[in-house]
Amino acid sequence: MRPVRTVARTLLSAAFVINGARTLNNPEPFVERAARVTDPLTPTLERASPRIPTDTASLVRINAGVQLVGGLLLATGHFPRLAATALAGSLVPTTLAGHAFWEESDPQKKSQDQIHFVKNLGLVGGLLLAALDTEGKPGLRWRAGHRVRHSRKSMARAVRSARRDARIAKVSASTARMLPG
Repeated sequence: MRPVRTVARTLLSAAFVINGARTLNNPEPFVERAARVTDPLTPTLERASPRIPTDTASLVRINAGVQLVGGLLLATGHFPRLAATALAGSLVPTTLAGHAFWEESDPQKKSQDQIHFVKNLGLVGGLLLAALDTEGKPGLRWRAGHRVRHSRKSMARAVRSARRDARIAKVSASTARMLPG
């Protein structure tokens, strides 16, 4: 199944790498549409940290950088679950800003935006599957539960062993008192 995962991750990440690189080099075509998402977030970002840029062009570049780096990480298999999660998160503002079909009045543009909106929902679905894929290995939740159960069993064995040793010591002590000398 490893070759299938490799090919699937590479294909899934290709759009993010290409669009991320393209947008990172030239964010201007996307700034106007992105403003509808970034403008309401500006006060929250300013309160969160004065270091976070709040201008739309910078936020578009940051999103493009996340898509470029996340796409490369997903394609190469480095931190694939984290990369898929970051890509899914970056796709939400991209979709809301770029394909708000509910605001369109032109029927042809509205239809195109609906298609791209649904396509992006499909990409989010694929990214969520990639984010949850443990490649057949147990997940963190299972490993933690298994470790807890193993620890409880080990502790129960240690308690039984200590009780048994205490009983043996008690019998040995009483036997030693009975012996002459």
